[in-house]
Amino acid sequence: MPFMLLLGDIRQGIFYAMLLSFWLIFAGEHMLIQDCKKSTLKEYWKNLCAVAMGCVSLFIFDMCERGVQLHNPFYSIWVTDIGTNLALTFIILAGISAGVYFMFLSYMIWKVFCNISIKQSSLPAMSTARRLHYEGLIYRFKFLMLATLLCAALTVTGFILGQVTEGKWKWDDDIDLNFTSAFFTGVYGMWNIYIFALIILYAPSHKQWPADSNITDHSVSEEIEFSRLPTDPCSSEISSLTSFVRKTAVD
Repeated sequence: MPFMLLLGDIRQGIFYAMLLSFWLIFAGEHMLIQDCKKSTLKEYWKNLCAVAMGCVSLFIFDMCERGVQLHNPFYSIWVTDIGTNLALTFIILAGISAGVYFMFLSYMIWKVFCNISIKQSSLPAMSTARRLHYEGLIYRFKFLMLATLLCAALTVTGFILGQVTEGKWKWDDDIDLNFTSAFFTGVYGMWNIYIFALIILYAPSHKQWPADSNITDHSVSEEIEFSRLPTDPCSSEISSLTSFVRKTAVD
C-alpha cells in the first residue's frame, strides 16, 4: 500500500504535536499564576505557536514528497534545486521551532520551581503531619518536572539529529553517526518510562494522612494537593491533573 509511508509520518507528527502540547499545558497549569480566570486552550495559543509552526512545516514538506510518491514512487523532492531549497526551508523552520519550544518550556519550568520555592517558605508554620505530607509531595513534583525537562530535551535533540543524519542520503553529505539507532531507542523507551512515572507519581495513594492532636477532625481525611499560597486573593482553583484543595497554611 503506497500510502503507508505518508500515514506513518502523519501519525508520528500527531504524536509529537500531542506530546509537546501536553508538556506546555502541564507546565503552564502548575505555574500557579495570579489569574482568577479558569484556564482554557485559548490561554495557551502563544505557547502552542511554536508547536503548530513546526508541525505545519513538516506536514507541508511531507506532502510535497510523500504525497507525490503516491503517484510516482520514484519521485524525490531533493533532485531539483528548487525542491531542495524548499525542503531545506521547511526543515530548518521546524528545527528553529523546536529550539524555541524547548527554551520556552525551560522558562516555564523555571517559573514553576520559583513558585514552589515560595510555597516552601510556609511549610515551617504547618503541623508536623501536614508539613511532612507537603514535603513529600513537593519532592516528587520537582522530580517529575525535571523528568519532563529531560524528556523534552532528548525529544527535541532526537528530532534534530534525525534530520541531520538524513543528510547522507538527501544532501550527499558524508555524515557518520553510529549512535543514532541507540539514541532513538533510548528516546522511545524514555517516553514509556515517563508515562509510567506520570501514572505512579499522580496516583491517589495518600487520600488520608496521620492526624495531629491540634488538627480538627474535618481536616484529617481531606485530600491535599498543591494549592495557591494563603495570601492569594483569588478564590478560584487551578485546573490541573488532580483536584486542588485549598488548605490553611497555619493550623
